[in-house]
Amino acid sequence: MWGAIFQYGIDGSISSPGWRRGSVTPRVTTIPCPGCQHDIDLGERGISMLFRNFTLESIVERYRQAARAAVAIMCNICKPPNQQEATKSCMDCKASYCNECFKLHHPWGTPKAQHEYVGPTMNFRPKVLMCPEHEMEKVNMYCEVCRRPVCHLCKLGGSHANHKVTSMSSAYKILKEKLAKSIHYLISKEDQVRTQITELDRLINQTEENGQLAERQANEHFERLFETLQERKTEMLTSIEQSRNRRIDQLKGQVEEYRGMLENSGLVGYAQEVLKETDQSCFVQTAKQLHVRIQKATESLKTFHPSADPSFDEFVLDTSKEETLLKEMCFGGVPDPPLIDLSHSKVYNEASICWRLPDDHLPTDHHVLEYRKLGGPSQSPSLEGSEDSGVWRATDRVYGSSAGVHDLEPDSLYAFRVRSCRNSMFSPYSPEVSFHTPPAPIFSFLFSDKCGFSPERLILNSRRDTVESVAGMAVLLAAERVQTGSYIGLDYIIGDTGISQGRHYWAFKVEPYSYMVKVGVASDTKLIEWFHNPRDTSSPRYDHDSGHDSGSEDACYELSQPFTLITLGMGKLIIPKASSSSSVSNANVSSGDPGNRVLPMPQHLGICLDYDAHRVYFYDANTMRCLFERQVDCSGTMFPAFGLMGSGKVQLEEFITAKKLTF
Repeated sequence: MWGAIFQYGIDGSISSPGWRRGSVTPRVTTIPCPGCQHDIDLGERGISMLFRNFTLESIVERYRQAARAAVAIMCNICKPPNQQEATKSCMDCKASYCNECFKLHHPWGTPKAQHEYVGPTMNFRPKVLMCPEHEMEKVNMYCEVCRRPVCHLCKLGGSHANHKVTSMSSAYKILKEKLAKSIHYLISKEDQVRTQITELDRLINQTEENGQLAERQANEHFERLFETLQERKTEMLTSIEQSRNRRIDQLKGQVEEYRGMLENSGLVGYAQEVLKETDQSCFVQTAKQLHVRIQKATESLKTFHPSADPSFDEFVLDTSKEETLLKEMCFGGVPDPPLIDLSHSKVYNEASICWRLPDDHLPTDHHVLEYRKLGGPSQSPSLEGSEDSGVWRATDRVYGSSAGVHDLEPDSLYAFRVRSCRNSMFSPYSPEVSFHTPPAPIFSFLFSDKCGFSPERLILNSRRDTVESVAGMAVLLAAERVQTGSYIGLDYIIGDTGISQGRHYWAFKVEPYSYMVKVGVASDTKLIEWFHNPRDTSSPRYDHDSGHDSGSEDACYELSQPFTLITLGMGKLIIPKASSSSSVSNANVSSGDPGNRVLPMPQHLGICLDYDAHRVYFYDANTMRCLFERQVDCSGTMFPAFGLMGSGKVQLEEFITAKKLTF
């Protein structure tokens, strides 16, 4: 679909966007998927690696023709002013013709008479679908692994070399039958669909009505709150105004009183005039009362006190509690519980727990992750009754959608749950999920590009946490059976850090399309000797592997190799023949070899090496179920080891590489 979206213009013109050499426009290498919104890597060639969706182009063109039926498509050969309306379009010539011009340019008895023609159109698509990787090759097969058309070069020496393919006709028949059945089912359920549409329309109307009712009720509640606040506001402002006026009047009266003490004004001026009185009886009569007033003014002057306090502290409001109550008012109800995302959560010595919220959730303030220990190590059952067992412990507030938990005990079962908080209201807890920690501390390492590494056959990324084996043309030509993708050599790679004591655990992912991958441990004392041997039948480039995936070679050939391995490939895990020192989990017996056992390949595989006990264990890293264990010769330093044959890819888990990549 992306091909049509990028290559079919809005105006109906066909373009080849891609990237031109020397262009100042940056090459597009990633695009967001319209379904899952994740970025999709388009590789080196960008958009040009996408198929054009000719079917979608044809559908769009049919609708556009119907929309512009009133606008005729003119003949490309006729010249104005006698240009005629086109009646046919030639898909080979990529031009439109009127009847006369078509006969003139496609005469009978000539090769052009065999050209394919359709009704008038502006969409001239190629007659065949070409491979975007090999531009000169037609697609003639369908890869069932990648679910896309491929050409024979893709199968012979490209990225689909070891993928299961089928003929285009067979894929066409199968997919057309599936699509027809699906369409028939939908058509047969037309009445049910119409009923559900009616129900959805009813829900839309009900949602609209309930939403409007909720808005009216919310407005009423807030209006009542506003009215109450307005009443209290009016009362307080009135009190403040009355107090202010009273104090101002008192202070103004005191000002007038003090102004009377000034010379030639008020009380002092009156006293000065009384002193001019010469009649003794009149003076005594007036001076007695005046002297009392003068004494009061003198005392007031010595002990000055304003008649009113200018401070309005009694009217200062502390509304912090009320503001807190308003902020804590919950109008959205109890938040919905989150859901722990098992696909993105990982638990080793440390846990990284991720969760997601419902699509229509309201914003939350924070989350709280809780965990508890359900059971201790199987070899120490007494630990299950300890104080910490069964007690829920909470992390600090989490403001994102993931949290980490540190210092988990090895070989223990832990339960996790999370809840959200909004406006001081907590959601219900999410459903509990349990994870089993590894049986030993995490062993951190990266792939080594030194010992035995074959750069012409193995691709190691820059972080050295992913190794990929690509089956090229030279490899296929050297194969004993090209049609079945059988190879004669394994390419080995080991970790860059060794183990000389204790118990250690590491985990990794093997891509499902991998033809054959062998994983396990290797001894350095044997590696040094083995990698310096001449390239004969005991060389790692000429492994005694029959080319099939029975896994029997892992048991019989181990004595002469430094490796202890089990085999994965084509979606299966092959357990070697069990010996007296091996224990194997329940599995189906392989029909090819009654001594071997076949399991579905785990999404992630874990390995635990007990150096002191001379044993190696293989685990399903998702469930921590032991799949296989056996004795191993720990005579020197032991290294994680991997062998790849044909197309394959191994990626170390992030927890395994985290410490190494920080330095």
